[in-house]
Amino acid sequence: MTSNERDATSLTTAKPVMSPDLIVQVPEGVPAKEMSYQEAIREALREEMVRDERVFLMGEDIAKHGGAFGVTRTLFDQFGPERVRNTPISENTIVGAGTGAALAGMRPVMEIMFVDFSGLAMDQICTQAAKLRFMTGGQCKIPWVLRMPQGGGAGKSTAAQHSQSLEMWFAHIPGLKVVLPSTPYDAKGLLKAAIRDDNPVIFLEHKLLYSFRGRVPDQDYVLPLGECDVKREGKDVTVVASGAMVWHAMVAANILNREGISVEVVDLRTISPLDEKAIGRSVRKTGRVVLVAEPCRSYGPTGEWAMVVIEQAFDYLQAPIIRVTGRFSPVPFADSLEKGVWPETDDVTQAIRRVMV
Repeated sequence: MTSNERDATSLTTAKPVMSPDLIVQVPEGVPAKEMSYQEAIREALREEMVRDERVFLMGEDIAKHGGAFGVTRTLFDQFGPERVRNTPISENTIVGAGTGAALAGMRPVMEIMFVDFSGLAMDQICTQAAKLRFMTGGQCKIPWVLRMPQGGGAGKSTAAQHSQSLEMWFAHIPGLKVVLPSTPYDAKGLLKAAIRDDNPVIFLEHKLLYSFRGRVPDQDYVLPLGECDVKREGKDVTVVASGAMVWHAMVAANILNREGISVEVVDLRTISPLDEKAIGRSVRKTGRVVLVAEPCRSYGPTGEWAMVVIEQAFDYLQAPIIRVTGRFSPVPFADSLEKGVWPETDDVTQAIRRVMV
């Protein structure tokens, strides 16, 4: 484990137990190397900064310290203070300055330490950056990326004010794209696409995935925003998931395969725009669906996904839709209580068994 990976995992008590072999995305014969989710994000930033001198980074303690989770460490040494900029402790200022830089022709990548703190910048994100291209009839472009760690299961070093999953805050706002990768391969390819996009992109990184490892191609590649990825083909039931929940879905699929149940796992990758056609296509094939997301059920993403299933594949359903979500509760400080807030592999496994009855 590298020193940067130790920085990421030192802020968590949960240990990844899911093998990277569960998700293999790089075809055989393609030159690739194994790296962590954290390293893949850093490599995407480095490559895009080399490729385009307009790309620069800004955020709290992202220079020598490398940010709260060490993601940007070493980039300051390579690119210096002009392109890796520490900012005041003011999320509203970070995003406002980033929007101004984007309007002036730069391509800033901003970091907010935890997605929970984004509420302090919501006017700049949702009222300014998300609206300006529309309000100017396309004359203005806002090519920025806002990186934010999110998610729970990290233990009492994070608790209620540092553990939320808030993708639906941003997915509800026209003008924003919202990305939530689950693997190192996806993280690198989607971040490069986000940096090259001419619209503001919210790039969410699950804290528990920073140390997860996988193979990543050596050559330059980008992954299209707004397209699902079928992580596992199946014929009996579709599981739609995002972020860390994809790994729980994959483990559940392996367990149930031994029981003769063939599970298809659809990783959304982009929360908005949502790949509705891919969801419908999978459910029409299997006739059953389980929706898995970390945010709580009330007004959460699974409600939107369920409506997509109804609109796209209602006549093909052989069983009711089942949702597996986080509890409607702030995240407790105690590890023993926090464990009951988030969906885990057993929750997904039991839901799939129920939908198959």
